[in-house]
Formats: sequence, structure tokens, C-alpha cells
Amino acid sequence: MMSAPARFSDWSSLEPGERPAAIAQARRRLAIIGRKLHAVVETVDTPCNRDGSLGGMPYVAKDMIATGVTTANWGCASSLDPPAQPAALIERLETAGGCLIGTAEMTELAYEPSGYNATRGSVLNPWNFDYIAGGSSSGSAALVASGCAFAALGSDTGGSVRIPAHCCGVTALKPTWGSLPLDGTMPLAPSLDTIGLFARSAADLALLWNALSGGAAAALSRASGVILEDAFEQSDAEIVRLCREAVAMLGIPSSSRAGFPKKADDECLVVMQAEAARVHAARLDDVRVDATLRKRLGKGLAISDKVLARSLTMRTSLRDAFLTEILGDADVALLPVTPITTPRVAETDPASPEFSARTLYALSGFTRFVNYLGLPAVALPVGFDAGGMPVALQIVGRPGSEGQLIALTGSFQSKTDWHGRVPSIIVPDVATERGYAA
Repeated sequence: MMSAPARFSDWSSLEPGERPAAIAQARRRLAIIGRKLHAVVETVDTPCNRDGSLGGMPYVAKDMIATGVTTANWGCASSLDPPAQPAALIERLETAGGCLIGTAEMTELAYEPSGYNATRGSVLNPWNFDYIAGGSSSGSAALVASGCAFAALGSDTGGSVRIPAHCCGVTALKPTWGSLPLDGTMPLAPSLDTIGLFARSAADLALLWNALSGGAAAALSRASGVILEDAFEQSDAEIVRLCREAVAMLGIPSSSRAGFPKKADDECLVVMQAEAARVHAARLDDVRVDATLRKRLGKGLAISDKVLARSLTMRTSLRDAFLTEILGDADVALLPVTPITTPRVAETDPASPEFSARTLYALSGFTRFVNYLGLPAVALPVGFDAGGMPVALQIVGRPGSEGQLIALTGSFQSKTDWHGRVPSIIVPDVATERGYAA
């Protein structure tokens, strides 16, 4: 029996001759480990183009993204008539040599931050099945974390890429709003929606971002940061310790400032609830959608068009205030992805006597404002809490600064290996594999 690897490999670290075996291994893991985690909707076995810049990188797409070869369910019990043509991002990845190997489970209509899914069942966290995987891009994060794919597409309307990255211990990018096309993807709140990326490392994120954006991730230049002290003050002690250690390890000049944009967070909730209700109004009486979710959607109809318009009008001024008054001369804002350590499944299951609405709300407490302001952000693993669950730092940048965020993440990861760790529950599965070593 081969021993389990100390860490997973990055796609960017593989030699061209190693990549065909890595693709085959990802497919095997997807069929075994991915299914065990309840993270796979469909597998795809079509041949891969390995001529582009991605060289055949195996990836999965969230179940709300049209692939042209699978049927998207949008996290629901059955298909809700999604578009048949592949999304523009799928076509870009195919042109660049990305290898689609499957689609990933998600929460219903991408409208739940813990990963809870009443109709299809929830994705299991590969670090510990008793803890949530995060939502709504739960399957995408779990599959990358467990070595079933080198990359994944997810969506982020209020934190749906960054929260599962925190819970599952992977690296993720939420781009600037409007920087990537959304055609062929399920809308939730169009004024906030973005497609986000998961990978094991910043090096692999750079490959993906370059392929999708048509640009090149910037080389690391001198950067400075602002530590949002009031966010740290609201966070669990373990989150604070690990994130402060990570900030120190980043090695960039950073000042501390009280300036968490609470108003932007409040307005994000208004926009999200109002737009989600309008986009999915036809689902309010659809019995294929969970009744609790339909009730949540319906609440957004109580928000008038006038109130929604006011919230959208305020966005530019609130973004400008954040950039000038909070960031000032700095390049990035530094804060935890979430103020709490990853909660147990029972705490976010509405049917459980341990359910805590406060815990569910807190999960996205530090991510929503980023969507409202339209800013890019990365989530990077920075260690593990006392329960053995991953913790992530969030770095928020100025519009269009994705390259700099990826470079900062890469600099941090050159000094650590948190991003490549093998989740404890799947170690036996990985250890018994034959053939290509992870």
C-alpha cells in the first residue's frame, strides 16, 4: 500500500508528460471520493484539448453553469430549464486547454451560505463530515480540496466562493463585478453576481485567470494593506490569531484602521433579497424548490422597486468612500473571510434543534460588502483551528486588481503549505490509490 502524500500537487508544478496521468487520476477520484462526498452531479468523459495554456487542466463547473454536455439542475431536485448552450466561460476554458471532467453540487438556487440542500442533500466537508462545506459553491470547493479536480468554477453573490474556500481549505478568487461574462449561468442577484474560481494554489489561479480574462496576472509589486480592526474585534479568537499571523507573514506594510463598511453590508442584503425575489419569482409556487427557500425568496418581494433603486444608486458613492476613506493610499484590505470557525452541520440545518440563525447569518458577515462594492477578493488558507478545520484570510483589492491579489497570495504560499494539505477523512482513499502519485 502506498503512503498518503504529505500534500497535493499543483497543476502548474507538473511536467507535460505527467499531466495525462494526472487527468486520469482526477477522473478516478471524482468517481470515488467525489461521490463519497456527495459533491458530484455528473461526470464528463469527453476528450480534452491539451494544446492551450492550461494544458488539459481538469476542472469541474458548478451545477448552475451551462456546459453544453450536461444538464444543470441549479441545485434543485430536477432541472429548471437552464440554457442549453455552453456558458462563455466554458468555451474560453476549452479553448485554453481546460478539461471539464464533471459538474459540482451546490445549494438550491445558490441562495444559502452553509451548503445546506434540503432536496439534493448537502455536500460533505472532506476535513470532517460533521462540519459544513460552506455554500453555495460547496461541491466546487470540496472537489478541489479532496484532489478530485485541480480547479473549479463557482459563483459568488454574497460570499459563495470565499465561504466554502474557508471551510474546505482551498484558494479562491472572487473577481471584480462585471469582469467575466455571466451568459449561460443561473442569475441570482445580477447586480452582485460574479463567477469565481477555486484552485489549490495561487499559481493555478493565475493560469485560470489568464485564460478567462484574456490578460496576465501581474507580477508582484510592492503593495500595502489596511487591517480592518473592527472585523477582527468581531471574530472568534482562533480566527483572529491565525489571520493576524498570516498578515504578518504576508510581509507588506500594513496599518490598522476601524472602517468595516457596515452600510455597504446592509445595502447588499437589500439588493440580494430584492433581486433574487424578482429573478426567481416564477419559483415561488414551484414544488420542486424547497418550501423554506421559497419562503426566503418571497420576503424579497416586500422590498419595493423604489427601495431597491435607492440601494443601487448608493453603491458608487459607498464604493468611492471605501476606496478613499478606508483604503486611502493602501492597495488591499485585510480581514477574515468569516468571523466564526466552521460550524457543525447541525447548527445550520433548519430541521435540527441546534439550528442557529445567528450562525448562518454570520457566515457571510464579512463577504457581502465586497459584492455590493463590486470589488475583487481572494480567500487563502492560513491554518487550522483547534478542531482541525481550515481557516482563511480574505484580501480585498481595488477594481481590476485580480493580478495583484493572486501575486500576493502566491507570495504567501511560497512560505506555507496550508493550501496543499490532504484532508484527513480522505487520506485512506488517497493512500490506497495505485499509479500516479499525488
